[in-house]
Amino acid sequence: MPTGIEVTKAALDDFKKIQRYMLLAREENATKTYAELKDEYLTLKAILNVSGVNLTDIDKIKE
Repeated sequence: MPTGIEVTKAALDDFKKIQRYMLLAREENATKTYAELKDEYLTLKAILNVSGVNLTDIDKIKE
């Protein structure tokens, strides 16, 4: 069973990856792709907020 720290680290890794893909999708004007990624982004952001992670400095999308 993963610890809270392991779950948070996995969520942070996924959050970083999703943000990178969102920025690429925005740059390429891939609206449908961006919308799908945004759903995942918001879910990860909620998990990280509940985990007490301060997203101020690491959130590049800020939505």
